[in-house]
Amino acid sequence: MVKKEEKLELLISENKLKKRIKEIADEISKDYEGKKPVFISILKGGGFFLADLVREIKLDLTVDYIAASSYGSNTESSGNVHILKDLSAPVEGKDVIIVEDIIDTGYTLKAIYDILKTRKAKSIKICVLLDKPERRKVKVAVDYVGFKIPDLFVVGYGIDYAERYRNLPYIAVLKSH
Repeated sequence: MVKKEEKLELLISENKLKKRIKEIADEISKDYEGKKPVFISILKGGGFFLADLVREIKLDLTVDYIAASSYGSNTESSGNVHILKDLSAPVEGKDVIIVEDIIDTGYTLKAIYDILKTRKAKSIKICVLLDKPERRKVKVAVDYVGFKIPDLFVVGYGIDYAERYRNLPYIAVLKSH
């Protein structure tokens, strides 16, 4: 439920999300033909994107999860990344695709990429639904991008504000009065 002091403005519709996710899935299926990639979702938000993405991928694949945070209940990244839940299986020698809902500062993705690199993954690629390039604080190479968006605070489709709005089937800008 939207609080009185908050307003949601549609940014990306449910149909546009579905269409773009299918396009990314087709690209990954082509790029990884004959391989068995491990898709690692960054929880909680990335899980929504991961579920729809892997349903569209035509490969033999596995899924794992890692939870990390640099936000807490704030709207700004603290820059300090904390691993809250680690992977359940080793990635050594495997082709890994990190799946994240949104990249802005890049702190979380860079930290997780670096962790997986030390664990000797065969290859690591990054797939994000939303990219806010204006907010980047650290260099991170993103291989698959759903949508580039301006520097707005967004919610929906797994992306939250203080654990709210994840269940929206679209992406909206959260405007506070």
